Amino acid sequence: MATADDLGDVVDGLRQARRRWREAHRRWDTGGRELPSRELLAGVVAQLAGALFPMRLGPPDLQPEGEDHYVGHTLGVALTRLRQQALLELGHEARLRGAEPPADTAAAELVTTFARRLPVVRELLDSDVVAAFQGDPAARSVDEVLLCYPGLHALISHRLAHELYVLGLPLIARVVAELAHAATGIDIHPGATLGPGCFIDHGTGVVIGETAILGRGVRLYQNVTLGAKSFAVDSEGHLVKGQPRHPIVEDEAVIYAGATVLGRITIGRGSVIGGNVWLTRSVPPGSRISQANLQADPQAIEPGADAVPPAAA
Repeated sequence: MATADDLGDVVDGLRQARRRWREAHRRWDTGGRELPSRELLAGVVAQLAGALFPMRLGPPDLQPEGEDHYVGHTLGVALTRLRQQALLELGHEARLRGAEPPADTAAAELVTTFARRLPVVRELLDSDVVAAFQGDPAARSVDEVLLCYPGLHALISHRLAHELYVLGLPLIARVVAELAHAATGIDIHPGATLGPGCFIDHGTGVVIGETAILGRGVRLYQNVTLGAKSFAVDSEGHLVKGQPRHPIVEDEAVIYAGATVLGRITIGRGSVIGGNVWLTRSVPPGSRISQANLQADPQAIEPGADAVPPAAA
């Protein structure tokens, strides 16, 4: 067992490691917590999910006549905490730029704008629930989808995180996304744009990159990757950030389990990409891409090509 002297040496070593890191990365003591809290944000997301779906994801003893009161109170608490976290992120970003810390009103305005978007988020999520119910023969009700489907819970977090990302709170958005990733195995960058009626079936191992764009009614199965093919670098060899590098998937396209779609390519409307296909070029609307037809002629991607076998339910 470690002695008091041993622990003292460890504490001293950790203090020196922190000092070296802070000096190397120009981090200074601000007199308090500098970054948003993962634990607190996890609670905020849970509160927001309850406010969006009070009779399904709210408290178990909630009665219909108390819905509005619960939603109002819960939003008040969640948005107050979110404003505090937003102020931390804005302050951190200002310090990195050598700028003056922002006033509390800046965070308050962002969170107010976010709050006004929540009815839109609810409508998008309603379309996702319906898409999952209609797209999965195993789903017996929309309530089952909402309570049980990891894809839907990943989408709840993503639709919230995307709003925060667009508003200029990318760090908080990324924390929300990674909390959902840890809980569901579905990795959606908050910058990705997902149209209404998105259905992620089973979901484990799905990866959707930052600049991906999905149209209306897109369906993805487990282990699908919508990733980048390569990364541009600047004159000093550093990665160039923010460039479009992930796929565009048009309306009603289906991508089956294990498919990997890379680069800024377009999957045409209504196309079906088969399981375990590796795809790095655009395909026109209505395409049917499978391993079999790619192996027969890697250059031949035509609308209405060989049909892809249906995925197992």
